[in-house]
Order: sequence, then structure tokens, then C-alpha cells
Amino acid sequence: MAAHPPQRPAPDRAPTCHVVTHVHWDREWYRPFESFRARLVELAEHICAELDTGRMTAFHLDGQTIVLADIAALRPDLAERLTAHARAGRLTMGPWHVLADNQLVSGENLVRNLLAARRWGADASLATVGYSPDAFGHPADLPRILNGFGMDTALVWRGAPPGHARFRWRSPDGSEVFAVNQGYHAADVLWPADAEAEEDHRVTDFLTSEAERLPDGPWLLMNGGDHLAPAATTARVEAARRQGDPLGVTLRESTLEAFFEEARLAYAEDLPVITGELRAPGDHLTFLLPGTLSARTHLKQANSSAQTLLERWAEPLVALHAPHDRTLLAELRHAWELLLRNAPHDSLCGCSVDEVHRENAVRFDRVQEAGEHIVTRALAAAGVDTRLYGALPAHEAVLAVVNPHAAPHTGPVTVDLLTAPDAFPVRLLDEDGREIPFESTPQAAGIHFEADLDLPPDSRPARRHVLRFVARDVPSLGRACFTVHLGTAPHETSLPRTEDGAGTLDTGAGYQLSAAPDASLTLTLPDGTEVRGFGRIVDGGDRGDTYNYDPPAEDRLVSPRLQGVRRIDSPVRGTLELDATLDIPSALSPDREARGPERVDIPVRLSVTTWHDAAPGALHWDVSFDNTADDHRLRVHFPALDDTGVWLADGHFSLIERPVATDLGPLPDARGHEAVCASAPVQSLSSLGAGAGRIAVAAPGLSEVRAIRRDDDGTPELVLTLLRAVGWLSRFDLTSRTTGAGPMLPTPEAQCRGPQRFRFATTLGHQVADDHALVDFGAAFRVPLRAWQVRPGSAVGTFRDGPVVDGAVLTSLKPAEDGHGVILRVSNPTSEPSPVGVELPDGVAATTVRLDESATDTPATPHSSSRHLPAFGLLSLRLAPSDEEHPDPSSIPPTAI
Repeated sequence: MAAHPPQRPAPDRAPTCHVVTHVHWDREWYRPFESFRARLVELAEHICAELDTGRMTAFHLDGQTIVLADIAALRPDLAERLTAHARAGRLTMGPWHVLADNQLVSGENLVRNLLAARRWGADASLATVGYSPDAFGHPADLPRILNGFGMDTALVWRGAPPGHARFRWRSPDGSEVFAVNQGYHAADVLWPADAEAEEDHRVTDFLTSEAERLPDGPWLLMNGGDHLAPAATTARVEAARRQGDPLGVTLRESTLEAFFEEARLAYAEDLPVITGELRAPGDHLTFLLPGTLSARTHLKQANSSAQTLLERWAEPLVALHAPHDRTLLAELRHAWELLLRNAPHDSLCGCSVDEVHRENAVRFDRVQEAGEHIVTRALAAAGVDTRLYGALPAHEAVLAVVNPHAAPHTGPVTVDLLTAPDAFPVRLLDEDGREIPFESTPQAAGIHFEADLDLPPDSRPARRHVLRFVARDVPSLGRACFTVHLGTAPHETSLPRTEDGAGTLDTGAGYQLSAAPDASLTLTLPDGTEVRGFGRIVDGGDRGDTYNYDPPAEDRLVSPRLQGVRRIDSPVRGTLELDATLDIPSALSPDREARGPERVDIPVRLSVTTWHDAAPGALHWDVSFDNTADDHRLRVHFPALDDTGVWLADGHFSLIERPVATDLGPLPDARGHEAVCASAPVQSLSSLGAGAGRIAVAAPGLSEVRAIRRDDDGTPELVLTLLRAVGWLSRFDLTSRTTGAGPMLPTPEAQCRGPQRFRFATTLGHQVADDHALVDFGAAFRVPLRAWQVRPGSAVGTFRDGPVVDGAVLTSLKPAEDGHGVILRVSNPTSEPSPVGVELPDGVAATTVRLDESATDTPATPHSSSRHLPAFGLLSLRLAPSDEEHPDPSSIPPTAI
């Protein structure tokens, strides 16, 4: 971080109000993308004309370079004019590529976002302020991420403590920025006055209001708003200056950088320190909008799946096996570009018109298609050909199991096996010839098709088998080989066995499960203690919108009724499968004050699986149903084993502690306010309790979690939101938020009708007694082992392909932006220091780098080393051949895709 200026200006100097003219551009929101982009191009033409003629001296083109890409797609000439203004210092953009919802995406997603901005803005002038004007709260690790890109300032708003106009914002690891709490939408202050108004006091009112917050200034007037084109700014500032003169205030056209330079000088010391996430209850019209964490849950699930595919599969495999393949590198960059375009809050938060989210779904599908193609091509570069061509095996097949973790890993594997129609798996052997227990479920015979650039189209009769087994000690970032022997009939002991009516299951960790009448589970612990209502599903009404849950005045909470139960056993796992019916109101009443009288039965299938010899006590849950009701919220509850008063969840690179809280605070009386809600954003992992009394839930893509107390006995519970079905973008008649948060437009597809499926995992007790074990549990579920059937002749076997890391969690292994080596990043997200060992392949050395991949002063480290990673620490290394010099990354211009 840059050093703070040493002194404060003389107090008798006239306060300055910096007028920063800007636009906040939501790419898609109450209009679809193409409609907004057409207006964006019109805006760009207008901005260029204003800057060309001097009617405006400076302009901030929002905090994102994506607007430049959107304009260039239709008018490259306009994009070049904007870039020229940027080079001349008249226009700024960035520092982000997109203004993401920075709570719902991963930390690595935010890093890719900033890296993409540097590519797109390579010829322009990127803002050097951590500009995050409209995010629905701010994550604890954001100061750390901004520091990693050379920024030590931030402009924030929602979630910032209302009583602090300026403060030092600190991440859990100690990284810090100078933060300014300022609303971005102040176009009305300098907007043309109402022709019928007798006198215009708007400038005076604004300055008076700012003087109450900060008597000595400097002040910031963000002259702009959502999708508004400024005009004649210089003249308007001049007119406003005359209103400021009697108050002794100097108004001037300015930039964010100029404002922050003066503000830092004025407040070099004596600032309050705020540590952690910014989710403080706001004042008038400063909404956190917590319902966006669960609106259109399928978007959050798709985002989690897509970013995990790119971060933990596509990037590492390319880095290890195809680091110089220009086509794969371009495809990887393209996949990230698609994913980033779904990251803005109006997109990922689910709070736009339905047309927007249909397009989001298509983008996520395209990321999956691109990512899987990259994975298979990178595996092929490693000698693992996953294309099955020609006659399918009748006697023997080979599987490659790949480990995405930077340490040897044992875990469950599920893989599709294709054979000749009359062939069935009878034995599974590891590379040493040891027989491995497995489960096989044959499917109906069909046709397998394959074609590629070097493979003419070919269709063959085939049978698909779903094969499940536990792969042990797969090497770090490597693979292990397994051989399947085939016979002419299914191997009886490998087939799942179903026992109808059996409602108990032994977890292998000293406790048992049994099904309860409300389709929850009762846990019987080793000492005989019973924990009832574990995984209890509760449905309630929701009269809110995509931004906020809103309770009906007359609500009816409903849990399912158990209809049937069965136990399914195989050599590798046991599953308790429950069939239940959820009998709930079909919608709100016509006046929207209560749940309506008409009811609908929704069949629910719930299965809970425990794998033998892999993480005993870990339960893998699968909940599915077809939603045929509107205006409701479905949540699942997990009671605690003990009461510490706090709960823990993963942020971007740190575990975040929060208090057990009231589900929904008092409903506000004053207009323009919002009730405090206990929900919080979670990346994938949460826990309640401590030590042997801890329960943990891993739920990637299910972002809304809270810890509350049960009404009947005060027992704390972790509560995971599965579904929130609402029919409006925004409404003005809610009780939890007393005005609109956007246009009042119908969004019938936000009712989320149709098939729903939710997967998560739980564990408890000694398996997650310490924070490192907790983190390992979450990582194992979020990024499981994967397996592929390989083409005969592939170079399979047991290989370690990458570094080995002990004592830290892998967050990234990616090709370096400048093409020299790869970037390895590991974290210690816990509150205790941790010794970390890094063992590198022969001939590779490591140099410490920042998040922006620029070098630090730390000397290169050969082969292997031990380091001390502090609490919440993050370590980024450039791995490159030890006999090569390291070029300056900033001297190699990155290529925009």
C-alpha cells in the first residue's frame, strides 16, 4: 500500500466539493442487454461530443471496462474515441471489467475480473480507486484483493456503517484501504431545475447535508446515476459554484483520483477502523437487498458450477499440460469472459426481467461447454484421450481418476462407463492389481456417437453403466489408473440392494440416522443423545420481490409428510431415500396479505448418502421436487449440538464469524427503510458450534445461509435457503422494505416453477472439530475427484503432475497472464497461523507475486520449501523453470480476447 500523506491541510482552508460526472451502467436489468447496449452506444456518442467540445472536462465511464467492449462490438470508431479521451486523461473507466456482485462470486473470480480489466484497458486510463458503488454489501476480503492490484482506496456505499463517512477498512489478514462511504446517484443535484420551481436549493441542501457528515470536507458529488446522459456539465458546475460561494465552499469538476488524493491528505490519521465485511444496516434508501442471495437460486448454482470448472479444472490442466497452446489459452480466456458477463449484481442476483435471466442461463451453458472442451483437450495433451471411438469394450476398460487438489486425496467417484451392449462390469482393479469394491447400475442399451477433427462420425451400439467407487490416495494434481474387467452378466454383489421400509442408516462414524414423520432425520449419537429435526424442510409464504423476502401477515409454515422410506446398500455406500409430500398453498391470497386457500401437493424426493471408507460421517444430501406453487420460500434447518452464539462461514479467502441472530428484525415504520435480516452470503461452507459439538454444511451455489434460534426452545439452527419463489422485480407495498428497489415489473419466471434439485453435504463432531478439517471437508465436497473412461492406447497410469502443498488450501493454479510459467495460489483461511510446505516438481523454482502477478522482492525458492502462513494468509507464487530469467510482467502487453 502507498504511504499515507504526512499531514492535514490548514483547517481555515475553504472546503472543496469535487464534482465527478459519471454514469452507472447496468448492462441488463429492467431491459435486456441488447436494448441497454443500443442506449450505451448513444451515450458513448454523446459523451465524446461533450468532451470534444469542452462542455464537460472529465467523465467516469462507470467502474467497468466491459462497456468499452460492448461499444466496440457495434461502433469500433466510438470505442477508439473513448480510448483516446482516456489516454488524454479526460475519461476514466474500471478498475473492474464488470461491476460484479462481489459477494456471490468467488475470490478468484474477482481476481480474473481485475486481470480482464487490465487487458481491456491496456490502451486506456484505468481508475486506480477500488470503485464499488452499488454492490449489495461488500466482502471482508475486498481490501486484500484491491491491495493485490496496487489499490489502497475504495468507494463503497451499501453495507458501509452509516455513521462513518470515511474509515479504514481492513480485511481479516490486515490488508487495508482508505474507504469513502458515498452514494453514487446524485444526478438530481445538478439536473436541470423544474421550470415551475420558484427557487432551486438542491446544491445548498447537498452541501449542507455533507457538512453535517464532514464539516471540513472535502466532499464528493457523484454527478450521475443509472443510465443517464450528462449534459453541459461545466456550465452547470459553474452555476452551482455560485450557490456554494455563500457557504464558503469551492465546487469544481474533478475526478475520483483527485478527490481521493485530497481526502487522504485531509484524513491521514484518526480514522475509525472497520474490519471484515460491510453489511451494516443502512439508513434512508441504503438497502442491502438480502433477498437477492436466494432469488432464482438456479443462477447461483450455475455460477458456482461454472467458476469451479474454470478455476479448479480447466485452468490447472492447461497450466500443467498445455501452457503454450494458444488456442486453449484463448478458449480459456473466452470462457472467463462469458462467465464474468454473468457476474453483475442485476444478472447473478436474479433481480432483472425474465428475458435477462434466460440469457444468463445460456451464457452459463456456454461456459460449461467451453470449460469441458478445454478439460478434455488438456487431458489429451497429457496423454489421456477421453474420446471413445470404434467398437466399445467387451472385455476390459480403463478409467483415469484425476485429483484437483494440491495434496493426495481420497474420495468418492461416479463415472459413466460405456461398454458393448452385452458387457457388464465384474471387477475393478487399481494399478497394483488390488480389487476395489464398486457399485454398478446398468442402463438401457442405446447408441454411442463420436466424431472429431481426426475421427470421422461413428455410431455404435452401447450400454451405459453408472459406476461408483472410492479412489484412495490419488496423487496431488495427478491421476490414478483403474481397470474394469467385463463379463456377460452383471456382478451381483456390485448392484445396489433396496430394502423398502428400512428407515435407519449407520453412518460409519458412531451415529445413526432414522427417518422422522416430517421427512427430517433423527441422529442418534454414540452416547445415546438424539438430535431431532436434522434436515427439517420448512415452507413458508413470501409476498416479497426479487430483492427482499417479505412475510405475509398471516403465514402458515408447512413441513413435508413422509410417505415412504427405503435403504439402498452397495459395497461402497449406503443411502436412505425418503419420499414425502409437501402440501402447501398454491399462491398468496388476492390481497397478498396471506397464503391463499387453494393448496397443491408437491412430491419431494430426499436421499442421504454415506460413503464407506471416505470421510466417515459425511452425509451427501440430494433434494428434488417439481415446484408447482408460487409466492413461497423453502428452507432446510440443521439444529446445533451446542451453543456458542456464533457461526462460521467461508468468504473469499477467509472464514467469517457472525452472530446467531433474529431471523427478521422489526419491520420499519418510516418510508425508505429496510428490516434487518439474519441471512448472509456464503461461498460454499458454514458451521455452527465448536469442537466435537460442531455441525457443518457444504452447499456450493446455495448462497443464503443464516443461524437463528428455534421459536420453541431457543436451540440455534443453521438455516439454508433452497428456493424463494416470487413474481415481481420490485414492489412498493412490502413491509420489510418500505419503498421500491427498482421498477415494479412482473417477473413470472422468478416463481421458479418446474424441476428443482439441490445437493449439499453435512458432517459433525470430530470430523470437523478444528477449522482446517472444516475447510478440507468443504473443499472435498465442492471439488470432488473426477474420472473419465479413456480410449485404448492412452498414456494412463499413476502420475503426480503438479506441486504438493501441505497445510494450506489450493485456490488457483493458472497460466500466467504474461505467458511465463504458472501462478500457484494457496490460502490459510483460518484464524490461526499455519506452517505450509510447498514441494515443486524438479527443475521448477517459485517467486512470490501479488494478485496482479507482478513480482515482489522475495527471492526465488527452489524445489521445495516450508513457509509460515499467517492467520487468513494468502500466498501467490509464480512457478517457472529455475534456469530461466523472470521478465517484468508489466513489459509484456496482454492480449484482449
